[in-house]
Amino acid sequence: MKIKKSIEKIPGGMMIVPLFLGVLIKTLFPNASKFFGGFTGSYLTGTSVILFVWFLSVGTTIDLRTSGYIAKKGLSLLIVKVFLAGVLGVIASHLLPVNGIKAGVFSGLSVLAIIASFNETNGGLYAALMTMLGRKEDAAGFPFISIESGPFMTMITMGVAGIASFPWPTLVSTLIPFAIGIVLGTLDKDFRKLFGVMVPALIPFFAVTLGFTMNFGMIIKSGFMGILMGVAVVAISGSVLSLVDRFFTKSDGVAGWAASSTAGAAVAVPFAIAQANPKFLPTASSATAIVATSVLVTALITPFVTMYFEKRARAKGLPIKPAKYDFDKKDMAKLEN
Repeated sequence: MKIKKSIEKIPGGMMIVPLFLGVLIKTLFPNASKFFGGFTGSYLTGTSVILFVWFLSVGTTIDLRTSGYIAKKGLSLLIVKVFLAGVLGVIASHLLPVNGIKAGVFSGLSVLAIIASFNETNGGLYAALMTMLGRKEDAAGFPFISIESGPFMTMITMGVAGIASFPWPTLVSTLIPFAIGIVLGTLDKDFRKLFGVMVPALIPFFAVTLGFTMNFGMIIKSGFMGILMGVAVVAISGSVLSLVDRFFTKSDGVAGWAASSTAGAAVAVPFAIAQANPKFLPTASSATAIVATSVLVTALITPFVTMYFEKRARAKGLPIKPAKYDFDKKDMAKLEN
């Protein structure tokens, strides 16, 4: 049976199909991790562990001579994504009721829901897509993108002065596996060969655990507004980030589309902000449902959109990265040695 080839016919299939499997398991057997326990239970809830191994493996494949490109790519996507969320939040604050919309088709829509959905990129999905496409330098921009994770950047974006400070240990934590991988790969090419081949193989494992953090009931709970939010996140942030990627980093814009998602960590943001500032308590529950659905919807749409624009970019002959970052065969031979 050609199961693998069949899955790969679906854009981002090695990410999408396992993701669906994880969501299905969570929906039909929500207590599966506790029921089985042991290795299986630990695996279903072991997203962080898999990510550590995955990003360490990715780190071993990184060429240090592209560090300038990596920083430029990662920081540009980070800054523009946060800035965009802030702009949309300011606009929404002038158009929406203080406690959000309470009834109708747009029920649940609030400033908190908008900013929390737009502010954070699913770094794991971004890295998985870039790695799947063989764009290891783009994938290495993950540590910069991960700065968005959690409620802290959202608080800063919303301008809630004095209620939170950016936790530097969180940033350091996201950099540790990459740093270890880069050091190992730099010091010994055999580590590059050992861990490098693990990167694509780990993608479906990570996808299942990501899916197990969600369930199809989330879409029903948040309804039309949650689905619309997910589509808007991909369409709006993807368009803006793609333009930045093309005209600022002189790339093909594909990485911008890969960053057009809502991070799973964003689900916890509304209540975290509400605890820090009771002003947001009335909209925390509805915002959480909308953000949760946006996470699922963007996790499904972003891979398809990214693959579509990847094909368009290749057909147009757009450069994956500027010529000044390309290496000739001698340079690559030195790197391998």
